[in-house]
Amino acid sequence: QVQLVESGGGLVQAGGSLRLSCAASGSIFSIHRMGWYRQAPGKQRELVATITSSGSITYADSVKGRLTISGDTAKAMVFLEMNSLKPEDTAVYYCNANLRTTILSYAIDYWGKGTLVTVSS
Repeated sequence: QVQLVESGGGLVQAGGSLRLSCAASGSIFSIHRMGWYRQAPGKQRELVATITSSGSITYADSVKGRLTISGDTAKAMVFLEMNSLKPEDTAVYYCNANLRTTILSYAIDYWGKGTLVTVSS
């Protein structure tokens, strides 16, 4: 069993900041990538940012320069520093980890339950 637990969501005014945290635990052999996705009401889930075990980082164009991902896949932790928040950043933010549970298993995606971020105008 693998669990991903997010924390740090909440209500903030436009222009404000929040920091999200995610910790993975359980039967984990190796983590290849961790990241954040979000889903706004009535919209599909979308990529926010990811970080790989080699340190490669990817951002959605809409968050570049405002949101910063950090973390350590070896420690099974990932963070999202969110600055200059806009009302359109309002969404449920999900932690994701692409990992293997044993040396023989394929890497698959695991998801947290999500944390709500609400940005008021």
